[in-house]
Amino acid sequence: MLSKYSFLLAVLLSGTAFGVHAAEDNSDWLESYNRAVFNFNYQLDKYTLKPIAKGYRAVTTPDIRNRVNSALFNVIEPVSAGNHALQGNGQKAVTSVARFLINSTLGLGGMFDVAEGWGLKKDRTNFDETLATWCVPDGPFFMMPILGPTTPRALTGTAVGAVSNPVYLSTLNDANYSDKITWSYTAVDAIASRERSLDLLDDLEKNSVDFYTTVRSAYMQNRQALRQLCGTAKDDGKASYDFDFEIEDEDEF
Repeated sequence: MLSKYSFLLAVLLSGTAFGVHAAEDNSDWLESYNRAVFNFNYQLDKYTLKPIAKGYRAVTTPDIRNRVNSALFNVIEPVSAGNHALQGNGQKAVTSVARFLINSTLGLGGMFDVAEGWGLKKDRTNFDETLATWCVPDGPFFMMPILGPTTPRALTGTAVGAVSNPVYLSTLNDANYSDKITWSYTAVDAIASRERSLDLLDDLEKNSVDFYTTVRSAYMQNRQALRQLCGTAKDDGKASYDFDFEIEDEDEF
């Protein structure tokens, strides 16, 4: 129902959206359980979302997909704005609000990133980052059915992101359309996200002796970078790591 849920759904087994989630002590004390859930997610993705994502790529052009991606990213700008504010980054919060207003109007619902051309750079963030900034411990690594790898803090961030998504909030009081709109949005976001990660995840699997171990290792390495945010909220930059494995060229948007 929300962008974060939908991206996690989109990559299923990897759970690579908004960062790779690892245990504080790098342990995998639930490995048997985690492997079982990973295999379930892998099979689910293999026979459902991945074929749909390939079909989506086959029937669309790169330009169409870029327009869809740009619109989806625009929807969650208010979520980034709120979290920038919670992190003490007032300037970034204002920039995110301005980007949302400009791109939602002049950018035709966010399909075109007009704000980027005006010097307003995209800078996505989320509640998981906010908690990291507040020095909330990450907790142990574990696998969730469908949602993929996570930690207690990451799962909390996902839940908060879900209920703060503008699509969910805007339809909350409309029982007739709420489910239809939020599930349609989730489906589109999931397919688009999975299409963006097709090549990367295929390469990762092809070059892995143990796919679970490879995914978990990459997941944990990226998660480590979030620790650097503890007590470092400021307006002069962002941590130099990437939250997801999506292949994204902002200039094309």
